[in-house]
Amino acid sequence: MKNNELIQLPDGYLNRTPIFQFILVSLLFPLWAVAASLNDILIAQFKHVFDLSDFASAFVQSAFYGGYFLIAIPASMVIKKMSYKVAIMTGLLFYIVGCSLFYPASHMATYTMFLVAIFAIAIGLGFLETAANTYSSMIGSRKYGILRLNISQTFYPLGSIAGILLGKYLVFQDGASLESQMANMSDAEAKAFGLKMLQHTLEPYKYIIFVLVAMFLLFAFTKFPACKPAAEKTKNNEKSPGIGQTLKYLAGNKRFRKGVAAQFLYVGMQVTVWSFTIRLALDLNSDFNERAASNFMVYSFIAFFAGKFIANFLMTRFSASKILFSYSIIGSALLAYVVLVPNLTAVYAAIAVSMLFGPCWPTIYAETLEVVEKKYTETAGAILVMSIVGGAVIPAIQGYASDAFGSMQTAFIVSMGCFLYVGFYFFGEMKKQKAVVKETDKSIKLAQ
Repeated sequence: MKNNELIQLPDGYLNRTPIFQFILVSLLFPLWAVAASLNDILIAQFKHVFDLSDFASAFVQSAFYGGYFLIAIPASMVIKKMSYKVAIMTGLLFYIVGCSLFYPASHMATYTMFLVAIFAIAIGLGFLETAANTYSSMIGSRKYGILRLNISQTFYPLGSIAGILLGKYLVFQDGASLESQMANMSDAEAKAFGLKMLQHTLEPYKYIIFVLVAMFLLFAFTKFPACKPAAEKTKNNEKSPGIGQTLKYLAGNKRFRKGVAAQFLYVGMQVTVWSFTIRLALDLNSDFNERAASNFMVYSFIAFFAGKFIANFLMTRFSASKILFSYSIIGSALLAYVVLVPNLTAVYAAIAVSMLFGPCWPTIYAETLEVVEKKYTETAGAILVMSIVGGAVIPAIQGYASDAFGSMQTAFIVSMGCFLYVGFYFFGEMKKQKAVVKETDKSIKLAQ
């Protein structure tokens, strides 16, 4: 056996990480981040072009994250029956199709057609995230699974920044805000102007298609390890568990259920804060137009990116649960500031919250998978991806709250409540980990 030979272990992990393949998997993370951050641009654009309420404008996120919810289990079945690579390539194909649908959508100029295109993209991203999150954590030694996933997730904000910049310069235009420009137009003028503005929504997706095709070809011609646990033979030669048995097991796993709930609320909170930061800036300063307000999203994703590096550094010295419990307390306080302080500093508080988002998703994901038996990993990973549907639900709730309160700023209390629950979850995990350490120390003393 050669020293550098790649060996797959019985639990699905590898003896070492194949660097090129790991880089390719990690590059998928900014690809779905681009699509997610462009949604924040589309919400601001569609609200005035289609004259939507805050609740209705949040349907962009509902279509996007609803697609994730519906496709995660089918994606896990593709992984189980075939491979992570096939699931990733399937996701890239759907992503390409969804981007292509922006061609007819921009000409048909109906909100529904845009939601269909966004939903198609989400189906592709559901495949990508279901496969890539689990695959990133497994493509190497088990010891560094959480660290690998955090490293891959560090690429995410780069895609988010790219998406906002594409939206800023290709979708948003110079001049006064859309609301100001359309306020003095007749119905016919407003319709013609809105149609012209919708043509710009196509531009970012044209460039994304070229990148997706290149990635598809790279995956097609690169060999990837399976990273699947070896089938365990039982005394009665039982087959691998079916979907019914798997769901029954997962439903009875209390820590898994809590992890799914925390992921649901975390993703919902993150999507909501980012969805409405541009709107918050426009509400607090009427001199801003959409292009100027989008700068705050660039700052948010830079903060998100920096926060990931800081968290990765801290995690080498402290437990992840302790760090994220502290992050949750600080984040909840910042969101309370957003709710209560009626000036532009509230927007900067929302930006600061983004610095605390970074480690939440990969840590909840990886730690929740750790409490699941390996034979249930594919489906458990899919259900954790399904919890992304929080991004479809929480923005709609905050949008409804904004319409009800007559204030987008006050509605941020919804996001604050989500961060408080995430803090409660990590406090519980921190206590469990301390109990395990205490029990281990006790066992060692008795053995001596």
